[in-house]
Amino acid sequence: MFGVAMINKLHKDRNWQSLVLLILGFGLSFIFLAYAMETLPMGTAYAIWTGIGASGGAILGMVFYGESKDWKRLIFIGMVLGAAIGLKLVS
Repeated sequence: MFGVAMINKLHKDRNWQSLVLLILGFGLSFIFLAYAMETLPMGTAYAIWTGIGASGGAILGMVFYGESKDWKRLIFIGMVLGAAIGLKLVS
């Protein structure tokens, strides 16, 4: 989520600090994915990783960038998170 937020910041600011934070954010994200894959099957780990990233990015957009907070959007974010939890429970 941090890496995605830094893409938005880099797009607006165009400075090297934002680029470094973007690279750091995505680097840490992949490290955490690799760590999760030590205990979860690859498909489950990746599905959870992308679900959390997509939901987190949408939530960050709503909180910090004025994106729509429509109730339908919140329900679908909840469904994505629920699916990630369900995958973990059946793995």
